[in-house]
Amino acid sequence: MDRMLVVVFENEGSAYVGKNALKNLDSDGTIGVYAAVVLSKRADGTASVREGDEPGLLGTLLGTSLGSLIGILGGPAGLAIGSTVGFGLGAGFDVDHARIGEDFIDDVSKQLSPTKAAVVAEIEEDWTTPVDELMESLGGTVFRRALSEVRHTANQEEIAAMKADLAQLKAEHAQSRADRKGKLQEKINQLDSKIQAQLQKANERRQAGEREAQAKAEALRVKAAAAKATVS
Repeated sequence: MDRMLVVVFENEGSAYVGKNALKNLDSDGTIGVYAAVVLSKRADGTASVREGDEPGLLGTLLGTSLGSLIGILGGPAGLAIGSTVGFGLGAGFDVDHARIGEDFIDDVSKQLSPTKAAVVAEIEEDWTTPVDELMESLGGTVFRRALSEVRHTANQEEIAAMKADLAQLKAEHAQSRADRKGKLQEKINQLDSKIQAQLQKANERRQAGEREAQAKAEALRVKAAAAKATVS
């Protein structure tokens, strides 16, 4: 099962130990790790991910579930890669794209206080004990949540209701007095904008799902190539 995993540690050094241990579980086939980074919370509440943490990884995370979660955990002040580069603009802060509940984000945010750090990863695991026992032995607090299905389509009932209202407004507009047409047109424009926003959000979800699949496929390709090189 694909899951989002966050393991909170007391400091950045411990988090890197935890990340390496997670990678070892991947190497021995206990779990699969699609991607993992260390997110550090500074004393002022801002957060950062080191650009050199995984060369080439951070760019591929933009718009994926993991990238969205990293952006959200960065907090209102935002997240920096290295010291200067902003991360997660747009889709990076969309809870829908993260595909996990707000309660999960709240629980992690409460634990991930200033000066602490966390391993944030998207993994595939059949059972939880190996990760839990290892991370807990290293002083980590484990949070995990199965990824929800991405809803690629708009809420059709909601769209249909809004379109019905829009048709009614247009009919009234066609028959209204001149002094009423302006107000009715304003309502028509507002409702049409809401419909378009719903359709756009559904399209963004579809695109996020496609990016997610591409990022996972690339992660598996890199892993397979590394394994082949080791054997050779």
